[in-house]
Amino acid sequence: MGFTIKDITIKGFLEIFGDIIESKKRSGITALQNNPKDLLKRAQYYGTQYKNKSWGWTSNIWSRSAKGSVVINSDKELEAAHKGLMLRVLEHILCQPMIQVDANLGQPKSKGEFRCRLYCDPQFPDTAYRWKQLNFDCDDGRSPDALLFFVPHYLENPNVPGTNDMLRVLRFPQHNYTIVTSSSYQGEIKKGFLSHWIYYVYQQGGTGEHASLKEFTVKLKNNKEKRIVMCVWGLTGSGKSTHGLYIVDKKSAQMFKKNFGIDFSKSVYDQVVKNDDIVGVFKDRVVSPEKGAWTKTEDVSESQIGIYRAAMSPRALHENTEWDETGNVSFQGKLFQYHGKPNQNSRTVLMLEDVGYFDGSVDSSGPLNMAVFISPGYTSDYAWLKINSCEFAAKVLADGRTVGHPAQGRQGVGEVKYETRYCEPFTMGVGNAEHVKRFYGFLKERAHAANPIDVYLINTTGRIGARYDWIEEVFGKDRIKIPKTQFEEVNGKIKPVGGTGPTIEETEVFLFQAARGEVEYEAHPVWGDKVLVPKNVPGISSSRLRKLTPLTYCGSIEEMKRLLRAQICVSKYFLASQCPGLPDNVLSAMDFV
Repeated sequence: MGFTIKDITIKGFLEIFGDIIESKKRSGITALQNNPKDLLKRAQYYGTQYKNKSWGWTSNIWSRSAKGSVVINSDKELEAAHKGLMLRVLEHILCQPMIQVDANLGQPKSKGEFRCRLYCDPQFPDTAYRWKQLNFDCDDGRSPDALLFFVPHYLENPNVPGTNDMLRVLRFPQHNYTIVTSSSYQGEIKKGFLSHWIYYVYQQGGTGEHASLKEFTVKLKNNKEKRIVMCVWGLTGSGKSTHGLYIVDKKSAQMFKKNFGIDFSKSVYDQVVKNDDIVGVFKDRVVSPEKGAWTKTEDVSESQIGIYRAAMSPRALHENTEWDETGNVSFQGKLFQYHGKPNQNSRTVLMLEDVGYFDGSVDSSGPLNMAVFISPGYTSDYAWLKINSCEFAAKVLADGRTVGHPAQGRQGVGEVKYETRYCEPFTMGVGNAEHVKRFYGFLKERAHAANPIDVYLINTTGRIGARYDWIEEVFGKDRIKIPKTQFEEVNGKIKPVGGTGPTIEETEVFLFQAARGEVEYEAHPVWGDKVLVPKNVPGISSSRLRKLTPLTYCGSIEEMKRLLRAQICVSKYFLASQCPGLPDNVLSAMDFV
């Protein structure tokens, strides 16, 4: 059976793949290893077993290949480079039997149920096994909703047309499949399928978001109870899992009582972990695609008891994760390195059951009522804010403003960046603006209801009051003066100079007290009552709050306005390309005189 570059179309790739499978079957040659039961045993030959009996592997690339990924909607968009790589993938598949693994995203009968089929190069059984463990069993015999071809070899890859970045990933949302090459990083499989799932959620009437999900009950000021359904948005490495999976147990409750004078054991309870990464937000509930979590475990300690307990379980499956002097799993970042720098992207597939706070369902019991956006910055940002405007909240989501982390890639670490909706690379099929508009609609619909969606903005991996210099940079046709943060290298890690930032525990105090209605606010000095600034957080001293206030450092309201004007100007530059089509009232929500 011959095939050439002339035969390559989006649909033609699938047809040729089918012909290859049938040709092998006719010849009596194994074409597919259909859901083999021994994937873990195969992978153990080149894995690392730690003292606690868990297993770990390493990948050839330690972060996603976002710049090497393209989305192609029709044959008109196929260029010679795309076709050439598709041809090389088929030629590779022709030569060997692929591992076939079937799994479902979304629990059975959920709005998020989505059937997936992975075709994995047989030399990488560990990635197939770990992905399978993340997701739900698929045994109903129905055809898959999405396919992913995983061939982590260098195939004389061309560059992405018009760039100097190697072409690695091809995604076809309208034809429901993705091709991954060159990288053995498990995130390429996980995020590849989730990209299709996000589009599917939109088609079902929801919006797919890069956010974690948990529930807990709080005792309010009036002693009544309120069930909180909380999602935490954030880009990789920003603290989404840290705060999305944070649990108050007996030990941490004692810590909060000792350090903050608050007994959360009596006011925060019935905590349930649901998800740590991607969710589907609908009017009546939030759904999750995975039964496990693939969590960044850098610097995880026993203070983050939920993640720590599950990551230290013998059932945990690690990636790019080191060991300590006793041979046990270690998350300290002292041993492994990547491109000469300390590793900051250790990862673990953990079972939600091992967190100790899982009720068997990954979907929420009710509608979202607490939305937390992690939007770290360095100059004009408060530690915590409450967003009091639906339009402003939608603009925050659209911006996806964050700071670069090594888990996102080697370039731009520490620098302010914009990834609209915190998941711009994963959005396909419809534009980002369509998801933002849908979420904005949910906010408005619930704004005056008995159980509205309360929105908060928190600064985690950023810094309040870091030192900066005003410099001029080019954005398109415009030259804009922006504040450039000063950085220094500390033990191989890039850190901003000056200022301070909230600890994990301080942020949890704010979030729990906000959920309980205990925080007192005042209007933002520039944005007014569209944005509320905490003036009293029980457990946080007034002197500490002053240190977490940018005005303490920038010196004047006029300088604050200058910082915010620069931020707004840059954000609109990125929104023009990443999120075109926003409503005018959302696009201008942060504007001020």
